[in-house]
Amino acid sequence: MSERIEIDGLQIADSLYELVKNEIAPGTGVQCDEAWAGFAQIVRELTPLNRALLSRRDELQSQIDAWHLERKGQSHDAAAYMAFLKQIGYLQEPPADFQIGTENVDAEIATTAGPQLVVPVSNARYALNACNARWGSLFDALYGTDAIDEDDGAERKGHFNPVRGARVIAYAKAFLDDAAPLQDGSYADAIAYNVRDGEFRVMLSSGQQTGLKDPSQFRGYQQDRDGNVNSLLLKNNSLHIEIHFNTDHPIHQLHPTGIRDIYLEAAVSTIMDCEDSVAAVDADDKVNVYRNWLGLMKGDLEASFEKGGRSLTRRLNPDRRYLSPEGRYFEIPGRSLMLIRNVGHLMTTDAVLDQEGEEVFEGLLDAFITSYAALHDIQGNSLFPNSRTGSVYIVKPKQHGPDEVAFTVDLFARIEAILKLAPNTLKLGIMDEERRTTLNLKACIREARERCIFINTGFLDRTGDEIHTSMEAGPMLRKSDMKESRWLKAYEQWNVDTGLACGFSGRAQIGKGMWTMPDRMSAMMQSKQVHPEAGANTAWVPSPTAATLHAIHYHRVCVREVQQSLMQRTPASPDDLLAIPVVEQPDWTDEAIQEELDNNIQGLLGYVVRWVDQGEGASKVPDINNIGLMEDRATLRISSQHVANWLHHGIVNEEQVMESLRRMGQMVDRQNIGASHYINMSPNYISLAFQAAQDMIFHGRQVPNGYTEPTLHRRRRELKRALGG
Repeated sequence: MSERIEIDGLQIADSLYELVKNEIAPGTGVQCDEAWAGFAQIVRELTPLNRALLSRRDELQSQIDAWHLERKGQSHDAAAYMAFLKQIGYLQEPPADFQIGTENVDAEIATTAGPQLVVPVSNARYALNACNARWGSLFDALYGTDAIDEDDGAERKGHFNPVRGARVIAYAKAFLDDAAPLQDGSYADAIAYNVRDGEFRVMLSSGQQTGLKDPSQFRGYQQDRDGNVNSLLLKNNSLHIEIHFNTDHPIHQLHPTGIRDIYLEAAVSTIMDCEDSVAAVDADDKVNVYRNWLGLMKGDLEASFEKGGRSLTRRLNPDRRYLSPEGRYFEIPGRSLMLIRNVGHLMTTDAVLDQEGEEVFEGLLDAFITSYAALHDIQGNSLFPNSRTGSVYIVKPKQHGPDEVAFTVDLFARIEAILKLAPNTLKLGIMDEERRTTLNLKACIREARERCIFINTGFLDRTGDEIHTSMEAGPMLRKSDMKESRWLKAYEQWNVDTGLACGFSGRAQIGKGMWTMPDRMSAMMQSKQVHPEAGANTAWVPSPTAATLHAIHYHRVCVREVQQSLMQRTPASPDDLLAIPVVEQPDWTDEAIQEELDNNIQGLLGYVVRWVDQGEGASKVPDINNIGLMEDRATLRISSQHVANWLHHGIVNEEQVMESLRRMGQMVDRQNIGASHYINMSPNYISLAFQAAQDMIFHGRQVPNGYTEPTLHRRRRELKRALGG
């Protein structure tokens, strides 16, 4: 344990204190010790309230468990169940209609619909890559993924395959025809581009001159020193498209216009994550997380690494500069707008101890430090500004109901006072991933109505909480069937309906969940357009390449128009939301049961070995079919809760679970052959990672709300102690 500095009853890890004193505080006008004294008061006053909120969760869960147990063997009475939930305060009466009043919101959140990345801020290289993914090469995204077929000689092979290159060009020109159509003809027939008298002009192969069908889509251009046009800037559905010209590339030989590439405005926003994709279990880990966030807020974060035998250094990209059609210079953002996801209310951290020597709640510390670091951006000290409206965007996960949202709002107000910020500078994103929040979403938003900038849906965590909350109701559907269940469809619609009713359109984000298969871009392009079509103005993608491709969906779909249309529909039904996804008389075959069990356990083990043994909070993990999936802690929650539920209701027994754990442990070992620092689970099955997996299954009913963090943190700390770290 590092040395500690004591301030006003707090015992602060020396490494964290030095970070704040020497790197965060200077230049902000807020003195280090003064800020810590303010935080000490927050800890004293809000810790009891935080504990009470957690106790309330446990109390409600016990009451729900008891209700189901008392009616075991009886048909489910939906009306009585709803009345019971209202009686105990789990389900509250919705508030009167209102509109959020959030002000000073950047366009990337308020009005620009587009892809969103989520990246562990603990990894500087990943964080910088995500932030720079505001712009992506369409040619690279198409050429390097299965978005373009590899049949008939179009394989990804060698330095450059002209057959594949021709397909990329055809796809890209068809995209331009759709997103920014010409007055006459097609981009496929274009042989030259130019700017004349402030207008976008195209020469067709027929010799005809034409322009854009909608001339207002032409927003600007760049020139070289000789006055030749380097690039043309177009805009569609609030997203920019840049046609870049350069003849020094083999692809130029395939078409006569000199188009080197087409760049799309892609990851409009990025959530820098302190939570599910991060393995931060002690003071040293937290300091690394906070230092990287500080570097992003100051604009000076760098990451050096080796790639292809070369040493590279990654930094934040500058803004992009153009000439307007009228001949005036202007700039547009070169980086994603960054949000920061803090941890929830449950976990504590040894980075700071309170006056009783107990670990402080990690969510309190996250809000304080990440906001303090963001002062550099708000005050204009950053080399590369983030928010242009003077706001800090904090996403808060795993809140249960409006009382917990109100607690967060109170916390933010107290931090604003300490940091001398204007009221409501700290904006709040509410993750709709807990059942009590879903059912009371309107009331949750109302508690944060002057700060709220974000709500979203997420299948994994939300289903994990659905299983845990209704653990005693009976055996749950298979996960694949869960995606077609009545409650889940209602949940996805309810979230959008509620956000629109509360005035989110044009003011805040309504988000949808992650596409988890970064190597399956063809499938993503075929299916993920449903998110903007559902009225969501952002959705999560697993990589910058995926963001570039998903941006095409927002060119095809005008989300603002969709939202206006959806406001006229009948909202989703609370009755559907409360439809418990149990199977009253399971008729699964033994093979189907084993398949589900193996699938859950392989995914659980594949992720947990990296979390516990290597401290990787997010990574591409091969599934049971060796398909790489981008995984974070939500994967563990749904998988462990599902197995715990089937074990509890006798669908599987302990012997079956242990047999699957051992057999899937062998599979995961094989999948990681050659991986550096990998610790085999077989043949002894005594590794801390394997023990963590067992804990999450066999104690899944007892752990608070089915969360995996307590187990992961405990086992990771054990390993670090064993290694002397």
